[in-house]
Amino acid sequence: MYELLKRDGLAKRGRFTTVHGTVETPVFMNVGTAAAIKGAVSTDDLREIKTQVELSNTYHLHVRPGDEVIKKLGGLHKFMVWDKPILTDSGGFQVFSLAGLRKIQEEGVHFHSHIDGRKIFMGPEESMQIQSNLASTIAMAFDECPASTKDRDYIERSVARTARWLRRCKAEMERLNSLPDTINPHQMLFGINQGGILENVRIAHAQEIAELDLPGYAIGGLAVGESHEEMYRILDAVVPYLPLEKPTYLMGVGTPANILEAVDRGVDFFDCVYPTRNGRHGHVYTNHGKLNLFNAKYELDERPIEEGCGCPVCRKYSRAYIRHLLKAKEMLGMRFCVLHNLYFYNTMMEEIRAAIEEGRYKEYKKQKLEGMSLSQK
Repeated sequence: MYELLKRDGLAKRGRFTTVHGTVETPVFMNVGTAAAIKGAVSTDDLREIKTQVELSNTYHLHVRPGDEVIKKLGGLHKFMVWDKPILTDSGGFQVFSLAGLRKIQEEGVHFHSHIDGRKIFMGPEESMQIQSNLASTIAMAFDECPASTKDRDYIERSVARTARWLRRCKAEMERLNSLPDTINPHQMLFGINQGGILENVRIAHAQEIAELDLPGYAIGGLAVGESHEEMYRILDAVVPYLPLEKPTYLMGVGTPANILEAVDRGVDFFDCVYPTRNGRHGHVYTNHGKLNLFNAKYELDERPIEEGCGCPVCRKYSRAYIRHLLKAKEMLGMRFCVLHNLYFYNTMMEEIRAAIEEGRYKEYKKQKLEGMSLSQK
């Protein structure tokens, strides 16, 4: 259940109650694709750095270790020792981006595993069955994510099929949740809006799926090559047509600036690999811009990554030490950078929630963007 607590312009401050706990929104979901945050980050670490929701991937867990294996072990929460909400994405994006040769039909998609080449079929029912086996808190609908470079005719046909698939996802989830051996009979389904960068297609699809009265709605198919300006234009167009009283999730986004702009347009769920991926390459976020800790100027720098930061890394370790670890290819260096970056994102979401509550979001956004654009000393 989603409760809208406050609005500041279009920005929403909400509370989403689930069987695995309450989520304060806007929220950044920390990405653990294969049931682990890349960079040797444990679920104990996630609790310490203020993570509210962990996100795992249906496709990756289906091919390894197998969703049936995870079900036998009690579901994803028990498997990875995490008692807070988990969102699983449907596998659709990975099927269309990783699988190489594939054949799309009305019933679903035939493709080859990117790991061992074996043939796999996935459609709406299969995606729901896998996610039910995983027993996540929130399951995402199975959809096609058409490239924005596709022509209008292709995108319109793709979106129509995605809408039909969503109805099948909903029916299958209701069936699965009623079964006696289902681990999480309270699993929720979020629908996904598609349509490339065609405003009228996006709006029509949003209106159609809003009628299904799902627990939440996502905007997919953005941050996949179009410009930031195009993404913001689509958000301006489509968010008003998604239910205000349900969470709105912008999939795969993004940079701190992307998040700040999207919150201002009414989005309240986010996920992105940037903080972990950048961290593993020694790039860390601060309120004064991004640092590359491989740079020689940090060799003797005894300061933490960011002075005043309360993360477990900044409380103890210097830039100089972390740079040494990175240069020596010690995993600890990557781990420290990932922990700091996720803490930075989670803390920024706390600040966003407070700013909306206090009716000063525009001012906060302006100051945050100006600070992060500064060059580092």
